[in-house]
Amino acid sequence: MSFLLGAPPSASPRAMAATPGEGVLITSPADLEAALRDGNLSASGAAVTPETAMRVAVVFRCVSLISGVAATLPMQIKRRVDDRTRVNATDVPMWSVLNRRPNRWQKPAQFKRMMQAHVLLRGNAYALKVRDVRGRVMALIPLHPDRVRVEQLDDLSLRYTWTRKDGRQTAFAQEDILHLFKLTFDGFRGVTPITYARESIGASLTMERHGATVFKNGANVSSALKHPKKLTEEAHARLRADMQEFRTGGARDGETIILEEGMDWVRMGMTAVDAQWIEARKLSRSDIGMVYGVPPHMYGDTEKSTSWGTGIEQQTQGFVTFGVEDDFTMWEEGVTVDCLDAPADDGLYMRIKRGALIKGDIKTRYTAYQIGRNGGWLSKNDIRGLEDMNPIEGGDDYDAPLNSNAAVKIGGGTGKEDDDDA
Repeated sequence: MSFLLGAPPSASPRAMAATPGEGVLITSPADLEAALRDGNLSASGAAVTPETAMRVAVVFRCVSLISGVAATLPMQIKRRVDDRTRVNATDVPMWSVLNRRPNRWQKPAQFKRMMQAHVLLRGNAYALKVRDVRGRVMALIPLHPDRVRVEQLDDLSLRYTWTRKDGRQTAFAQEDILHLFKLTFDGFRGVTPITYARESIGASLTMERHGATVFKNGANVSSALKHPKKLTEEAHARLRADMQEFRTGGARDGETIILEEGMDWVRMGMTAVDAQWIEARKLSRSDIGMVYGVPPHMYGDTEKSTSWGTGIEQQTQGFVTFGVEDDFTMWEEGVTVDCLDAPADDGLYMRIKRGALIKGDIKTRYTAYQIGRNGGWLSKNDIRGLEDMNPIEGGDDYDAPLNSNAAVKIGGGTGKEDDDDA
């Protein structure tokens, strides 16, 4: 009856017991909030959060691959001079933010990779904009998505509430935040991929845990020792001690066992349960890769596709066209609308240089240069500029196509622009 009389609870926590691998361990207020808000237990019993999902090899590979593409491609700030002319706007502070220093502690690739990973794991990425006296963005301070709540007000504007580590909350207006997200159902919050792929990721986590337990305990019988007679107790004890060293850890894997008293080594075939477990793991990998739009060969599964030739090339091109192109558009629109919104930035836009995707393929790159040179839309200095080389004298001429009637040359180009602009 002490609880009815208002007696204080015991200061010491009660000892609790749980089956290994089951339940959710809550050690911090953030863990409690995630458990109450997300209900992140999958049907397989595994708790699926962005952190646990990254322990699945396919999820880690997909996230690191896509975020790496966004982090390594050049993000250029362009200025429209007229309907046909575009120039690099390196004088704009946002150019330095994207290419030199986004904030005091991060480099550009680190910042972009982190923001892209937030989108892939949590559906949203937020950064606080730091402006100068003219209203131009001078820095971007990343805000962890788990600490940001976004809501739409009655006037249809957005308000972002950020919870500090000490529990205090700060509200920001829509013009103060860079907000990146892709698929959305309400127009102002991104869909979290982990939520909708929870069962596939949970199944993968459960199967990995099961496989690790089987290998640890040596319960997966792949072979047996056959003795023509009955072993004595002494021989049985010695044999058990010798085999125990081979059962766990694999420290003596590959060494030879000496069989005594006419014993034979009999190899056991794979059971139907083993085969089903392997197929289930393959299906789980395929489902996760499909969620992120990554072809199988890019996360290491080449079983059903050729490892060379046009098949892989077409899958890679499909990944660029239908996968990361969505991320490129998200970045371009997000930076242009949210970060180039000052009056002094009129006519500016951000453009990702997609041609850099073939930087590692020198043959494809040089073939494209040759086509552009023969077609008359690339000069020698244009090509040298794309290769980060200095211009040469007389290299600004554009040769007419070889099948043209007039051998016309157009001079006066700067050699610093590329044809990757719209």
